[in-house]
Order: sequence, then C-alpha cells, then structure tokens
Amino acid sequence: MSDNTINLAIVGACGRGGTFRGMCEAIPSLHLKAICDNNVAGLEEALQRLGADEAYASYDEMLIKSDIDAVLIGTPMPLHVPQAIAALQADKYVLSEVPTGVSISECRRLVEAANQSRAFYALGENYIYTRSNILVRELVSQGLFGVPYYAEGEYLHELKELNEITKWRRVWQTGIDGVTYCTHSLGPIMQWMPGDRVVSVCAAGSGRHHADPRGDIYEGQASNLMLCKMASGALAKIRVDMLSDRPHAMNCHQLQGTLGSYESSRASGEPDRIWLHGKSADANKWEPLSSYDAYLPEWYRAQEETARAAGHGGGDFYELLDFSEAILGHKPPTVDLHGAMDLTLPGLVSQQSILEGGRWLDVPDSRIW
Repeated sequence: MSDNTINLAIVGACGRGGTFRGMCEAIPSLHLKAICDNNVAGLEEALQRLGADEAYASYDEMLIKSDIDAVLIGTPMPLHVPQAIAALQADKYVLSEVPTGVSISECRRLVEAANQSRAFYALGENYIYTRSNILVRELVSQGLFGVPYYAEGEYLHELKELNEITKWRRVWQTGIDGVTYCTHSLGPIMQWMPGDRVVSVCAAGSGRHHADPRGDIYEGQASNLMLCKMASGALAKIRVDMLSDRPHAMNCHQLQGTLGSYESSRASGEPDRIWLHGKSADANKWEPLSSYDAYLPEWYRAQEETARAAGHGGGDFYELLDFSEAILGHKPPTVDLHGAMDLTLPGLVSQQSILEGGRWLDVPDSRIW
C-alpha cells in the first residue's frame, strides 16, 4: 500500500461481488486492482464492466501474483472461511460477506489464521448501516432508551426462485435446520447492546411445507426461530424464513429498553415507530422514527447521497468505507473478527439446538479460543 491507496481485489466478481463497483469508485482510497471468479466465461465481461486492472480465474494465483492489499469476499457461504484464511495467511486484509462461516470448527481455524496475520478480518454486515438502524443506535448511545433488555430481528426473504439460479443456497440457506443466516437480524441488535454477546441459544423450526419445481421437499424447515440469552441477561428473538410464500420483510426489528421502545415497519410505505419516556408527547401513542432525524450522526449524513445509490439501504457503501478507513488506521473495523463471531456462532449453535429438541446450548466465545 502506497500513498494511502488500497489495492483491492473483489472475489466473486461475476456475482454478488460485482455489485460493489460503484462503491469502489466513490471511495478515493480504494483502487480496484483485481477481480476473481471461477466463471471463466463471464470473467472478461466482468473485467470490462468493473474496470479492474487484472482478472483471475484462480484465487490462489491472484493472491500470489497480484499486488493487492485487501480482498472483498463476495462468494457463496461455504467459501467464505477458506478464502479468508488464504488471504490472511498472505497478509491481505479481508472484508467478507455474511455469515462468517458455516461450521464452528472452521470458525476456529479462521480465528487462528487472523491471530497469526499482520492483516485483519472484518465482516461486511450491511444491515447495521441502514438509516433506521443507525438512528436507533445513536438514540441508544445517548441514553434515550435507558437500558435495552429485549429485542427482535426478522429476516423473511422467500428464495425458492433464486434457489434455482444460485444453487448453493439450496444447501446452505434453505437446506439446513437452524437460524444459520442470522447476521442481518442479529447485527443491528448487537450494535444496540454494545459490549454484550449471546451466551446461549435455543431454537425450533415450523416444519417442512414447501417443494421445489421438481416436487422435491426442501430439506430446511420454513420458519426457524432462535431465542438468544445475552451475557447481560437481555433477551433477543430471531426469526429467519426463506421459504414461506409472502412479501419480503428483511429488515424487521424491535427494541425495548427501560425508557423507550422501537418497532420497525413491516411493509413498504409504513413508518418506523418509536416511543421514548419523557420525550414522546403522548404516553400511549407512537411517533414516527423520522421525528428524531436530528439525532442522525453527521458522518452518516455526509455520505448519505452517495450511499443511496448502493445496495442494502446504503449499507454496502458504508461497510466498504469503514473497511478502507480501518486499513488506513483511522478507526477499528466496525465488525471485527470477534464481532463477526458474535453474529455467526449463535446461528451455528442453533442447528444443534434444533437437533436436540430446542435445548438451550452455550455459544462459544471466540476471544478465549
């Protein structure tokens, strides 16, 4: 890295990774040096579309030959940890799509690799950056919710058609019982409960009710529910459903504190709503969350117009901006290695809880691995 310019590689450039082009152009410190994808037929088109200097069909070859400082991993879930470990072993900074990994054992290997690397690992959890979630985080930080002690997060995203296109989802997202894909739901909640972590979970599923176009029943249950007990004693309820026929509702959250309550909208056009003790005019009436827009932090406002063009409510831009700022030493990663584990390990443990009939199970703490 020279002249505060970060040479970035995007892995999975023919798919999800390719959606980050605009964000790279909008962040002056980033230079898109290389792209990588095993889709050889689409690689040349991706190279022209994204404007990178180099293209590789081999990830290992790219790590050896390309003068890159960091990699953005936008590949299917089972590739996240192997590719992150390879990059860290080459002392390349890592920003990975969610979740961190697909098993507890491989998460352990990732922690070991990160601890031995001169670079760092960060998780690209974009839902923590949506406008409403940032605003609630700011209100919490200023004490307006008092002590948060209960929260809910739901990710309801029907995937049956997308399963036929990105076939890995059939195994890793709709083929496993458990709240494996929980980071979008749990991410904002853990930002609202800073310093806390999930110490135990129990989980249950609603049964198998859907079939693919060939008539084969999906292996995963329709709705999976996970209760999370925090170290502080707080409680969170997480629901993930990628099969039920219904409109999407992917960023649904609630928060209850000793002095306030928040409920996000569940459908397009509905307002997010909030009630705060001593600030809301009516003790029995909600207010629109937008009534508190003055609390939105300046760093968010300054880039909001640029972020609006990005995916996931601007989250894709802010996560990449924060990643670049962390590499330059201006701030720590927003979701660092152990923060990533805090968002991923509860979902992996939930798989075992379902197998054991919903028994409460401890969630390991990666900090002591």
